[in-house]
Amino acid sequence: MRKTIGVRLTAPLLAATLGPAALLLAPVASAAADPAVAAADPAVAAVPGMAAAPYEYLGWGNPQKPTDVMKATGVKWFTLAFILSDGGCNPKWDGSRPLTGGSDEAAIKSIRAAGGDVVVSVGGWSGNKLGEKCSSASALAGAYQKVIDAYKLKAFDIDIEDTEFSNATVRQRVVDALKIVKTRNPGLVTYITMGTTPTGPDATGKDLIKRGAAAGLANDGWVVMPFDFGGHSGTMGQASVGAMEGLKAAVKSAYGYSDDAAYRHIGVSSMNGKTDEAGETVTTADFRTLLGYAQQHHIARFAFWSVNRDRACGSGTDADACSGVAQSPYEFTRIVVQYQG
Repeated sequence: MRKTIGVRLTAPLLAATLGPAALLLAPVASAAADPAVAAADPAVAAVPGMAAAPYEYLGWGNPQKPTDVMKATGVKWFTLAFILSDGGCNPKWDGSRPLTGGSDEAAIKSIRAAGGDVVVSVGGWSGNKLGEKCSSASALAGAYQKVIDAYKLKAFDIDIEDTEFSNATVRQRVVDALKIVKTRNPGLVTYITMGTTPTGPDATGKDLIKRGAAAGLANDGWVVMPFDFGGHSGTMGQASVGAMEGLKAAVKSAYGYSDDAAYRHIGVSSMNGKTDEAGETVTTADFRTLLGYAQQHHIARFAFWSVNRDRACGSGTDADACSGVAQSPYEFTRIVVQYQG
């Protein structure tokens, strides 16, 4: 399973192995019969630029000013990471910075003033997870709602990893909380982002999707991170397409979607350049492969980790702040921004 570099880390180059997968739930036919779940949601495509919202982490990795990135690339949306627990069931940026009155809110205001907007991401690999610190689905939904209300969000991402992902009780809590949030916030676009194998989600990921379907969660995008595979064949672009096809099959099976609807409810969040796994490099050619796949199937989301890394490394440059490959500034972002849903 995936290990991450600054990807979704506060401790770079952390490596860990996810716990054993929980027993898969039996397929639930009733979920597919729910028209709110079975219908292909047009919300993502209805908001220009939302489907292409690369991650930027404002807490480390020498972050660029988002408005400078917008001017240089034409990107309009960013996925800002990460909201964590402050030790209890209370959301803060990186578990410590306040939702309002600080640099994060100022960055969001600057993006919006320049004609853009943000998806806010909760979770990541390290740190205290709200899904674990909040003791019930209603309490977790309340924590999510604080974030949504703070910025009047149109889109929300749950990046579920490590212990939050491996614990079946917590997975169910996240699904149930997100369903509450969807009910309270009509029109809110939601993504659930997780690791993957080259053939699609592992048993734990499939279990999460089945729990969503069983709960009647009309999630807009089930998103995989196709890197840190622990071995793959072919190019990273080809391996990523294989992971996406496996994801599409899992979502189709769980929800009873048509092929077209299943594709429109999946997404990809890749990583640019060298990952934290030796011998694994995601190139601009791989990103173009993903762009073609996204355009062919009209997937819900094409993102990557991260804008911070979308530049060549200088002497001694932190791997959280550069891609590790020869590139021009924002070369990966310029590919992703071509996707419009």
